[in-house]
Amino acid sequence: MEKGTILIALGGNAIKQADQHGTTEEQLLNVDITVQQLTGIIEQGYRIVLTHGNGPQAGNLLIQQEEAASIVPPQELYVCGAMTQGQIGWMIQNRLGYYLRKKGISMPVASIITQVVVDAHDPDFANPSKPVGPFYTKEQAGKLKNEKGYLLQEVKPGSPRGWRRLVPSPEPKEIIEQQAIKALADSGTLVIASGGGGIPVRRNGDGSFSGVQAVIDKDKAAFILAQTVQADTLMILTDVEHVFLNYNTDKKKPIHTIRVQDMQRYYDDGQFMNGSMGPKVLACLRFVQWGGSRAIITSLDNALGALEGKTGTTIVP
Repeated sequence: MEKGTILIALGGNAIKQADQHGTTEEQLLNVDITVQQLTGIIEQGYRIVLTHGNGPQAGNLLIQQEEAASIVPPQELYVCGAMTQGQIGWMIQNRLGYYLRKKGISMPVASIITQVVVDAHDPDFANPSKPVGPFYTKEQAGKLKNEKGYLLQEVKPGSPRGWRRLVPSPEPKEIIEQQAIKALADSGTLVIASGGGGIPVRRNGDGSFSGVQAVIDKDKAAFILAQTVQADTLMILTDVEHVFLNYNTDKKKPIHTIRVQDMQRYYDDGQFMNGSMGPKVLACLRFVQWGGSRAIITSLDNALGALEGKTGTTIVP
């Protein structure tokens, strides 16, 4: 018996762990572990649509473009987004298809290369906010700023993780391939879409679309995708079991089940960091306010338990 449609947004840790180099073998192993968890959710009767992040992959690919610029022409930021969308989509559909067949579940899996419309005048173009790529020391960050003109920011003042490059992250407005995604999902296909937030494009006066030098936040784009497939639940999987109030203090407290108006108040009070938990909470708030039944934030290994109300942070109307 089908229990409803879940839009699942996979965090970067589902593909590349923070302490890993990001080799193909490492990423495939991580994806293998991830899709076994997803297969368990499908076995319980849930219908899922997937999206995923691509921050580490896109950032590393940008470095490859720059380092090889004297040999081959470097590709634009939005092209790197498209390339990693295809890369990660293939990894997920390859391993997920295998485990579904192994369980005797007849379900096609397909990745859709997804374009997402943004406003060319979005304020984030003037004040970039999206971290991409690896972490740097303060000394490395200063060198990159001087030599390459990067905009870098310390992840959190005093944090041992260091500094990261910032690029524009405009608000997602519309998924161009929404009809194809909806048709495939309605036909019973497990769709992987809007990877990395989607390829950012702007609408031109002649009806065409052009790529934009930006990276869309995958959690905000997940809300747009959830609307597209009329999901009942939005689930954002990250590296923590719960969202916390007063994070990084001795008054840290996990949030379990909470009403949307109370979570909105905490969000407005600045409880959740921009570039970290903030966009995840905002996407969940938008989803429930739009009419979704619930939004969940938890870790990958606690996904099924959270769906059953045993753990995780759940936002309800």
